[in-house]
Amino acid sequence: MTHHLKIQSEYYEAVRSGAKRFEVRRDDRTPRYAVGDLLILEEFADGTYTGRDAAVFVDYIYRGELCRDGYCIMGIHP
Repeated sequence: MTHHLKIQSEYYEAVRSGAKRFEVRRDDRTPRYAVGDLLILEEFADGTYTGRDAAVFVDYIYRGELCRDGYCIMGIHP
């Protein structure tokens, strides 16, 4: 499944450089996020999309007790 998501510029740059290899997101999608999903992270700055995006795949999902209720942490890779 493919998910199009907003991402703030500072986080977008970290994903593009490879420094940020995870996403913390509200786990409210139907169907839920799953390993193998494609995330299209669309840069969003000053209230508008910049036109830049980064495609990453989900390779791990954590929904355990360390997550705030209703959130998940996804391991990602390009």
